[in-house]
Amino acid sequence: VESTLSSDSCEYYHTEIFDLLPSVQAVRKVHQGGLQPGEAFNKLSLHSGCKNIHLLLIRERRKIQISNIGFWESWRRSQSINRKRVWAHMREAGASLLPWKQTLHKIQGRFGIGVKSYFVFLRYLIYLNLLHCALIGGFILGPTGFYGTNSKSLRFGGNDSVLDFLLGSGFLARSPVFFGFYTRGSLNLDCLNTPLLYLAGILSIIFLSLIMVVRRTTVGYKHTWMLEKRTSMNVSFKVFCGWDYSIHHPESAELKQSFIRNDLKLFLEEMKFNLKKAQRTLGQKLRLYLLRFILNLIVVFLLGGAFTLIYLSTNSNEVLVLKLILQYLSPITMTFVDLVLPQIFRKISSFEDYSLTVQVNVTLVRSIFLKLASLGIYLVFLFKTSVENRLCRENQIGIEMYKLCIFNFLTTFCNTFLVNYPRKLLQEKHPTCFLVRLCGRQRFLIPFKVLDLVYIQTVLWVGVYYCPLLPMIGVVSLLVIFYIQKFDVLQCCEAEQRMFRASSSSVLFHFMLLLGLLMAAAIFLSVSCFRISCGPLKNETVLTVTNTCVTSLPNSVQNVLKYLSSQAFALPLLLAKIIILTSYVSRGRANQKAIERLKDMLIMCSSDKRFLVKQHATLLRGPKNSSRARPAAAEQKKLLHGAP
Repeated sequence: VESTLSSDSCEYYHTEIFDLLPSVQAVRKVHQGGLQPGEAFNKLSLHSGCKNIHLLLIRERRKIQISNIGFWESWRRSQSINRKRVWAHMREAGASLLPWKQTLHKIQGRFGIGVKSYFVFLRYLIYLNLLHCALIGGFILGPTGFYGTNSKSLRFGGNDSVLDFLLGSGFLARSPVFFGFYTRGSLNLDCLNTPLLYLAGILSIIFLSLIMVVRRTTVGYKHTWMLEKRTSMNVSFKVFCGWDYSIHHPESAELKQSFIRNDLKLFLEEMKFNLKKAQRTLGQKLRLYLLRFILNLIVVFLLGGAFTLIYLSTNSNEVLVLKLILQYLSPITMTFVDLVLPQIFRKISSFEDYSLTVQVNVTLVRSIFLKLASLGIYLVFLFKTSVENRLCRENQIGIEMYKLCIFNFLTTFCNTFLVNYPRKLLQEKHPTCFLVRLCGRQRFLIPFKVLDLVYIQTVLWVGVYYCPLLPMIGVVSLLVIFYIQKFDVLQCCEAEQRMFRASSSSVLFHFMLLLGLLMAAAIFLSVSCFRISCGPLKNETVLTVTNTCVTSLPNSVQNVLKYLSSQAFALPLLLAKIIILTSYVSRGRANQKAIERLKDMLIMCSSDKRFLVKQHATLLRGPKNSSRARPAAAEQKKLLHGAP
């Protein structure tokens, strides 16, 4: 691309110092054939000597265009700017109204951004379940309240007890908590009835959750990718530009110092590991790969043993134990497996010689596979036993999901107040005790805490069809868990000596959440073809209810729906997806090239600035040296003339 400017306009810049600039030297190398054609185009397009004049001309041209704009166009642009400002102020106001902002700020200052990401993830799940509660109220509870004809008694009878709230039986089984409470009701149109509204509420929860989780995952991945691309700028930015000079409060200053210190710890830890990784020999790499293979085999055997134990606990009906323990035998077994095996996975990953961030991610992947697979196996055996009993199968499954949610909450409560807090008190009062020193300091283990949240949310998604009020129970339990974990991290735990990068792990958090959602959707689709034994769809299936609505529609609408579900529509849809993906890939490549050019431009601009600063310092030193040299030369001249 050649400039249209005349040669006279560049005469001011054709000076001696301009010829010595590094960017001009690079352009000169281009003309001499020292660079490749692609590099030559980049240097010529980015570092032209008349670039500043060209920018000035563009600004003048824009001013002329603005002066020629009409009244309506000017009003439209001003309104657009005002709307953007209003939205920006609304976003800032919404961010300031977010709950627990000061708490998260305090946790980040003491324990780093990794621990803060756990609490942000927990807050996100609370918002998500609040949205689910609104959908349940609009699609299920509202129509049932207006058109329901349920004759079950909601009074606390003589056979009911307080244990029913733990077991999900008795009074609670007759309440709106479970699927069997709901009936078809008086709203009985073909395409507007209680069963269809119930299904619409469940499907809206699944689809809305899918959109929100996928969006959160993609946005987090984009931010992670951008952070990884600018790691070379990270340290200089944190050292020279990390401090906020608007801070006046001493506590805020200490928190900001903790932020910077934790970030530098993380960077030094990663640099140390990368240096160690680069110095590995071929023999060390082979031994490391063999060790990792053996450790992965051990992980597979442990997973197989865990699944066998869950199967045995599900089929054990002849154990002579208390009723409460017998009812909670399967949740106790699953919780025991989920508590013990992730700790073993954590120890195994420490022997595999990964960085701390990779160790956290590997432990998360293995543990989430354990939790989701154990839940899936438990549900398969539960479906088999409920079919054999020929009772209200949906109520039984809902009761089991309710018990899993309650038991997980009780486990979190007992672990904090009966294990961690007494352990902390013993460490303070008896620090020299052998048992206390053997246990060590309490740390806030982020992978296991996140796994518990993903597990709870997966149980809520799986059980919302069988237990419609489970999201409300989940909101209450997650709120209490937030304050329990806040007490645990601030009162019972100490900061980690090694930090890990939370950006990639937070993406993995949402990806695991997406896996749990897909598992819940797969379970819902798999049971849709079975005949339902109770509830609003009694003696029917999901397919028959929807088919009745479709057949009542006009023929034109039926033909459109048949076309949308046929293979003739699938092919154009697939082609459209391919075109859209291709356009996004090509746009990404073009943006990548533009980013590389801008990086080159920044490098050349910084080199020009350094060169000009050097020249300026040389010019400032020049007059001083010349003024010092003149008196010495005059004295030497007098001596020469005064000699005989």
